[in-house]
Amino acid sequence: MDIRVRLGRNVRSLREGKGWSQEDYADRADIHRTYVSDIERGRRNPTATVIEKLAKPFGIPAGRLLD
Repeated sequence: MDIRVRLGRNVRSLREGKGWSQEDYADRADIHRTYVSDIERGRRNPTATVIEKLAKPFGIPAGRLLD
């Protein structure tokens, strides 16, 4: 599986597990909502810095989003 798709699935699963909308999550991660949407659909190739921002609201290491 493409790593971008895997990242997107992991982000979506964790976000939905918290009961957050994309907008709620984007605010917590300090990332634009449409960018979060693109990540969840595997259409973006985020930098390490962005992956770190994605992981922070979940309180997990950034690498876990790539597992």
